[in-house]
Amino acid sequence: VQLQASGGGLVQAGGSLRLSCAASGFIFDDYAIGWFRQVPGKLRDMVAISTSSGTTNYADSVKGRFTISRDSAKNTLDLQMNSLKPEDTASYYCYAWLGLQGASWGQGTQVTVSS
Repeated sequence: VQLQASGGGLVQAGGSLRLSCAASGFIFDDYAIGWFRQVPGKLRDMVAISTSSGTTNYADSVKGRFTISRDSAKNTLDLQMNSLKPEDTASYYCYAWLGLQGASWGQGTQVTVSS
């Protein structure tokens, strides 16, 4: 299983970024996939999840600003982040819940939002 995240960077408050996660090694449509984020010294928090049935869930702090989308043809998971705030600064991790196999994580991609 591989999850390769990309798209992080530095952006001013109010700006936008799009993260992408390329997945391989599992049946993409069968599992929940999503994005978490982590700042130093704190736990990793859920940002957005896309379930195998097509349901999406968002952290309250990003609702209305972030949109998660999955492309089954390309096996990619995107996170469109708009109206970014300094508190969105974190390392963002792509995640897949593979049932009995447990969780799989990609490497983090850094998002920094300047005020």
